[in-house]
Amino acid sequence: MRPDPVLARRRFLALSSATAAAAALGLSPFGRLLAAAGLPAGRVAGYGPLAPVADESTGLPLLQLPPGFRYRSFGWAGTPMADGLPTPTQHDGMGVVHADGARLTLVRNHECDAQHPSLAPAAMTYDPASNGGTSTLVIDAGSGELLEARMSLSGTLRNCAGGVTPWHSWLSCEESVLDAGRVEGKRRSVEFTRPHGFVFEVPFDGASRAEPLVAMGQRLHEAAVVHAASGDVYLTEDLDPAAGFYRFVPKVKGELQRGGSLWMLKAHGASDLRRGHRTGDRFKASWVPIEHPERGLGPEGGQDGNLREGVANGGSTFVRLEGCYASGDTIYFISTSGGDAGAGQVWAYDAREESLLLVYESPAQETLYYPDNVVLSPRGGLVLCQDSYRDEPQSLFGLQPDGGLFEFARNNTVLDGLHGFSGDFRNSEFAGACFSPDGRWLFVNVYTPGFTVAITGPWKPGLV
Repeated sequence: MRPDPVLARRRFLALSSATAAAAALGLSPFGRLLAAAGLPAGRVAGYGPLAPVADESTGLPLLQLPPGFRYRSFGWAGTPMADGLPTPTQHDGMGVVHADGARLTLVRNHECDAQHPSLAPAAMTYDPASNGGTSTLVIDAGSGELLEARMSLSGTLRNCAGGVTPWHSWLSCEESVLDAGRVEGKRRSVEFTRPHGFVFEVPFDGASRAEPLVAMGQRLHEAAVVHAASGDVYLTEDLDPAAGFYRFVPKVKGELQRGGSLWMLKAHGASDLRRGHRTGDRFKASWVPIEHPERGLGPEGGQDGNLREGVANGGSTFVRLEGCYASGDTIYFISTSGGDAGAGQVWAYDAREESLLLVYESPAQETLYYPDNVVLSPRGGLVLCQDSYRDEPQSLFGLQPDGGLFEFARNNTVLDGLHGFSGDFRNSEFAGACFSPDGRWLFVNVYTPGFTVAITGPWKPGLV
C-alpha cells in the first residue's frame, strides 16, 4: 500500500505539537510544531545501536546500521552504463521521479566541476566544456536492484541538489555562477561556451533538452522543490556568509520553460535569521521581488547578484541553505551552518498560512553538525544527510516528530581496489536521500568515491 505523503506530514506535525500549552494558545497545527522551545535537543535511541553490516552486492561493510537493517550498493562511479558511458563521479542530490509497477525511476545529480569535457551526446549537453549533470536509474521495487542506468543531462556544472516535480521530472541545480569564457582551474584551463548557475529540468523517460530555466535565477543553487497545489517552486541558495530562500511563480503551472517571476522570502521582524533565534520561533512571511534573476554575478565577480537585489528589497538572510523538501503545504529546508552554535537549523515554511517556523536548531556540533539534504519519511520523521568538515565518519540522522534526534546510519566505507578505488572514505557525505513510494526502500548516495545504496529493514511509525 502506498503511504500518503500528506498523512506523513500530518503525523509529523501532529505528534510534534502535542502540548497542552500550545493548544491552549489556539495555534494552528503548523504553528504548534515544536512550539515549546526546549524540547529534546540531544540524542535519542531511534532504531538502536549501529554496527557494521555487509553490503549484499559487494560483501563489504560499507555502512553501519541498526539491528535488522540491510542494504545493497549499485551505480558505482566509473562503471559502464547501458548507453556505454561511464557512471559520473560525485553522487549528490537524487529523487524518485516515477513509479510503474515494479520499476522505480530515480534521477541522480553529479556535482562535477569541469575536470573533464562532456562525453554525452550533444542533444543532452548544455556546455561541452563541463561534465556535470544527471544519470537516470531504473530500480526493481521488489529487490532494490539496479536494472538500468543511463546519462540524462550533461554539460552542466556542479549539479548539487534539486527536487522532484508532480509531473514526474527532476529539477537539477547548478551550484556555481560564471559567465562564458576562459577559467583557469586547478587541473586545466576551461573555455566555457555558456554561462552557468541555473536550474535544468530532466524528464523521467528520456534525456533533458539541456535548456536552462533562466527565470529561476542565476546563483549558487542547491535545491528546488514544487508546491503541488500552486505549482510554485521553492529554491535554496548555498551561499556563505548570507543566503536567501526563493520562490518562483510560473506563468503557467507545470510549464516552467514559459517563465515566471522570482521572489525572495522576507520574515517580518527578522531581517537576519542566521543567529539569535530559538526552536519554535515563528514569523509572518511575505515575498520581495527579484527583478533581474539572470544577473547572478555581483560586484567584482561575486556570486551573490540575486541575494544583493533581494536584500536591498527587504528580504531576510539565512546562511548556507541546502536541502529542501515539499510535503503538502509545508516546505522544509536546511541551513547547514545556521544557529548560535553554527551547527545547523531545520526550517519550515507554510505556503497556506505564509508563516515560517524554526523547527530545530542543533545546540552543539556533538549533537548534530552540518545537516544537508532532507526528506520526509512516510512514517513521519525527517531524514537528514550529514556533510560536516570534521574528519570523522559522516552519518544519516532521523529527527522524530517530538524533536528527538538519532543516528540512523554511519559511513563505514574503506576500500582496497574495488572498482579501482582504494582508501578510507568514511568522512564522505551522504546525499540524495529519498524513499520508494511504498516506503520500503531508502535510497541514498555516498558522495565519494560515488555509489548509491538501497536500505530496508524493520521500519517503525514515528521514526524514519
